[in-house]
Amino acid sequence: MSAPFAPPCRLAELTFPEAEQLLLHNPVVLLPMGSVEAHGPHLPLGTDSFLSESLAERTQAALHRLGQVSVIAPTLSYALTHFASEFAGTVSLSAEAAVMQLRGVVLALLAAGFRRIGLVNSHLEPAHIAGIRQLVTEITQSHGPVLAFPDQTAKRWARTLSAEYKSGSCHAGSYETSLLLLARPELCRTEISHALPHNPSDFLAHVRAGATTFGQAGGSRAYFGQPAAASAVEGESQLALLTTMVLVTLHETLGTPYAP
Repeated sequence: MSAPFAPPCRLAELTFPEAEQLLLHNPVVLLPMGSVEAHGPHLPLGTDSFLSESLAERTQAALHRLGQVSVIAPTLSYALTHFASEFAGTVSLSAEAAVMQLRGVVLALLAAGFRRIGLVNSHLEPAHIAGIRQLVTEITQSHGPVLAFPDQTAKRWARTLSAEYKSGSCHAGSYETSLLLLARPELCRTEISHALPHNPSDFLAHVRAGATTFGQAGGSRAYFGQPAAASAVEGESQLALLTTMVLVTLHETLGTPYAP
């Protein structure tokens, strides 16, 4: 770290005396959440984790400018991801195991002396989101407002994002591919993405109709939307909107500073 607790400040990289000093500042813990899940033939299985880490880093930089100390916790990289289970490499937890994992980590962070935790999540499977919401309610009832969940699937935030995102056809499409082009460009197989045809199938509509896999929802290659249209410029614009979402939610839930 170039200065005490200046970005990048990651919990796993601190010594215990440094962590003792960190706790004196009542830091916000940013907990990235992802999955190990198929994201088309052009993006890596860890895409959601990489996007959450990128968003946590951008959020930490913004909090630092506002005078708020924060620390990025190690990423929770496994999740419930049943929709992609038909594709090689996908590792899906049960709903019970996924919630238990998150509950255990949150309670352990609280027991370690951290009093403000923000979940930074990029995995959008409906059952995964439902599990997070359930846990946030549970923790808030038992511990008060110590856990913030910036939820990009909530209408308040979803309506601010790209047209593809709002269409319901965005898994590994232009939206996510653009964000990864910004976060980890070396992991994007652009020679493949540029050749992929647009898949306009409305994933969310198929889910509401009873689909339980990407294949059933019209995503035979584990993507929806238009990966070929992705760009780092779009990634930057979407990351800025997501960062605002996180900052506002932290401010409203945990009392952190925020300046538009």
